Amino acid sequence: MSLSVLIAGATGWTGAPLVEAVVAADDLELAGGIARRGGATFSAVDEALAATSADVFVDYTSAAVVREHVDAALAAGLHVVVGSSGLSEQDFTELDEAARAAGRGVIAAGNFSVLAATLLHAATVAAQHVEHWEVLDYGSFGKPDAPSGTSRELAERLADIHPPAPATHDADLIGPPEARGANVAGTRIHSLRLPSYSLSTEAVLATPHERLHIRHEAGTSAEPYIAGTLLAIRRVPEVTGVLRGLDRLLFG
Repeated sequence: MSLSVLIAGATGWTGAPLVEAVVAADDLELAGGIARRGGATFSAVDEALAATSADVFVDYTSAAVVREHVDAALAAGLHVVVGSSGLSEQDFTELDEAARAAGRGVIAAGNFSVLAATLLHAATVAAQHVEHWEVLDYGSFGKPDAPSGTSRELAERLADIHPPAPATHDADLIGPPEARGANVAGTRIHSLRLPSYSLSTEAVLATPHERLHIRHEAGTSAEPYIAGTLLAIRRVPEVTGVLRGLDRLLFG
C-alpha cells in the first residue's frame, strides 16, 4: 500500500527535487504540492489539507510559517516530516503533546543529509568521553536563522549526553559576551554568515592535549537531503509523538 504525500514548499530548493523523487517512487504517491508561486497544485496549506486525503505532510518552507503548518497538518490527521528550521525546544514540546493526542508521528531533522546525521552520531559518541566542545555554524550570507537547525539540533543532542565544562573565563569574561557565541543547551555555537557558504557544521571536541574536528560540508545541490527525507516519509507512520534527528532512524 502506497503512502500519499503532501509537500509544502514544493517549488523550492529542496521541495522541487523531493516532488520528483516522490513521483518516481513505487511506494509513494504525490497528493499535491504547495507553494505561493511556481505552478504548484495548491497555493496554501489549508486549501491543500481540505482538498486531499494525504497520509504524510512534508514541510520545506521557512521558519516563519513552519509551526503553523505542522499544527494544521496534525489537526487534519496527517503524519508530519519537518525539514524546515526555526522550531524551538518549546515548539517541539508542544508538538509532541499534540501529535501524541492525535496518535500521529512527527519526524523533524535540522538536516536530512545522511552524512550530516553521521556527524551528529559521531559527535554524541565522542562526547561521552570528552568534557569540552564547541560548535561552528557556517551559513550563507542570506540565511535568516542563527544558529542553523543542524547546529541547534547537534547542541541539544549533546546535552543529552552531558553538559560541556565551561571555559575557565566564562564566569568572569573580559569583553563582550557575544564573542563567546550563543549558548544553546549548554553548548557554545558560533554562527558565521558569509557569501559562498551553503551550510557547514563543525563540532570541535577537545582535551588538554588533543582535539577532534568533525565537520559536515554541504554543497550547492539539494540531492543529499532527498534520501533522508524519503526515509523519514516511509518511517513516520511508525512513530507516535515527535522524533528528532535523522540519526535516530539511521543508528537507532
